[in-house]
Amino acid sequence: MVFGAAATWMISAALIAVYIGLVAYRARYPDLPLEDLEGEIVRIPHFGETARTGLHFLLPVILLIWCLMVEELSPGLSAFWGAVALMALIVTQRPLTAFFRKDRALARHWLRGFDDLVGGLSAAARNMTTVGIATATAGIIVGTVLLTGIGLVMTELVEFISGGSFIVMLLFTAVICIILGMGMPTTASYVVVATLMAPVIVDLAAQNDLAVPLVAVHMFVFYFGLMADVTPPVGLAAYAAAAISGADPVKTGIQGFKYEIRTGLLPFIFIFNTGLLMIDLEGPFDFVAMVVTSTLAMVSFVAATQNWMLVRNRWYETIALLLACFILFRPGLLLDQVSEPYRAVPASELGRIVDETAEGGAVRLRLTTLNLNGDEISKLVRLQLGPGNSSAERLKAAGLDVSALGDNVTVGVVRLGSQAAKFGLQPGDEINQVLVPAERPSRYWFAIPALLLLGLVVWGQKRRRRTVGL
Repeated sequence: MVFGAAATWMISAALIAVYIGLVAYRARYPDLPLEDLEGEIVRIPHFGETARTGLHFLLPVILLIWCLMVEELSPGLSAFWGAVALMALIVTQRPLTAFFRKDRALARHWLRGFDDLVGGLSAAARNMTTVGIATATAGIIVGTVLLTGIGLVMTELVEFISGGSFIVMLLFTAVICIILGMGMPTTASYVVVATLMAPVIVDLAAQNDLAVPLVAVHMFVFYFGLMADVTPPVGLAAYAAAAISGADPVKTGIQGFKYEIRTGLLPFIFIFNTGLLMIDLEGPFDFVAMVVTSTLAMVSFVAATQNWMLVRNRWYETIALLLACFILFRPGLLLDQVSEPYRAVPASELGRIVDETAEGGAVRLRLTTLNLNGDEISKLVRLQLGPGNSSAERLKAAGLDVSALGDNVTVGVVRLGSQAAKFGLQPGDEINQVLVPAERPSRYWFAIPALLLLGLVVWGQKRRRRTVGL
């Protein structure tokens, strides 16, 4: 805003100046000996000694963020300029370092810089071969799902096996995501599980009267898809770690799975407590309280599952830690039993509620629709409202047009690929009610007993630890 069109050139000049300064700083210290990077690592080098030789490698990352956030270029073009900067850095770092070290035989350093660039491009091409194959395979799977309709069959299968229980459905979906993610890189794993399993959770959650944001669903399937990296017998990450350490890959995978399964509670909390994803928070206090209670809940869960906090747990301490964990992770659970979190208002007031909803807010709609078998079902969805000057514009930004005839409100048009379409809304669906937050006490009052319970466990274990020490 201050420098206008000249800002890009000024930033470029500043990056070049900082780059030269960092290389000059690097040249003041000797390079790490190459023999330290080969064979067994018997001594971990000091962080500062290692970092000062490569601080200039942060500049392409800074340029990438600048292009994305400030210049607002496309991700592909931003990555292109970041890669160009990195290539220039690889070629010039050796000659510049030699110049600042008073070495005037710069020609050989230029040649070594170009050799590094060619070697890097060759290694990148080899590495991208496996990623390209995996991504192409994922594309075949996605195309098969879209053309054959297997995703619809998957939804019916999970619903049939779960018997209508949402918790059982989540557990079954988690197992399927682990199986689907085996042997796949991160991107391909996410594409597959998001295509096959995310719609299953969205549909069944809506039918169980639970409005789950799309990001929470995708975090759930993504988490368990990644867990396949250490899950035997495939566990590619376990094989890579075992190759480095020389350990047995299967035993490494089993041990890694034991460690990772202790965090398996988090994806379920994403579904039932969206505050962990910074969704529907009510202010700074709500944010701080959510961070504190969630952290203590995770500490309690890990201490309970590993049977150790300050000292080895007794059986009743493990039960107390699990109880404190579940209350702290979802402090509103007990409050929901005595006071409903939302109150229903007629669908005819939808426009007024949308107008009163703050920017970035959401509305919860209870609708009547038809399932795949043609049966009439009720579902609850949470629509994130878009920008606009009127309620119709804000709903349209979410992909939804509604029509009202008296007290009856129906879905008119659903834009393809929109948020409303991903929730399975269809033209002709009848909006029965709009749910708005109810006035009730803060849910964090119910976290106080859990904090006291956790404090008693810590106090008791501190006393036992002092006794053992004596």
